[in-house]
Amino acid sequence: MKTNRPTLDQYFMQITAVVASRSTCLHRDQGAVIVKNGRILSTGYNGSPPGQPHCIDLGSCQKEKGLECRAEGLHGESNAIASAAKMGVSVDGATIYCVYSPCEACCNLLKSAGIAEVRYAELYDGCLEGPLYLGTLGIKVVCLGTNKHSRSN
Repeated sequence: MKTNRPTLDQYFMQITAVVASRSTCLHRDQGAVIVKNGRILSTGYNGSPPGQPHCIDLGSCQKEKGLECRAEGLHGESNAIASAAKMGVSVDGATIYCVYSPCEACCNLLKSAGIAEVRYAELYDGCLEGPLYLGTLGIKVVCLGTNKHSRSN
């Protein structure tokens, strides 16, 4: 008898890790999976928009040089929302699973898109600002990794 079936959180986080492996960023592999009613609506990873050069193609990372990331670089959360929008899929009321907690800019985008809950494995740069900000936006936040905390409004 099979006894090692993953929970839905484990399942979606494993998929998020695979999505992150497609990242074209040299600094961090962020993956995002948007889910509603147990079904995947969209995925995204950090990298440049279609047709634009990627950091892996250029061979350097601005952030690792102490500079701001290139303006055309998109985070996994924003790419997942853009992908859903491009396909005409509403993410209103959905949950997004992420490798890292969203930055504040992505938090605003998640709120505008109607994301109801964020579940992540690790804090982005070890900072609580994103998860705390999500709470003020009324978005439920759950850490599924080692940095366990939860906040909901």
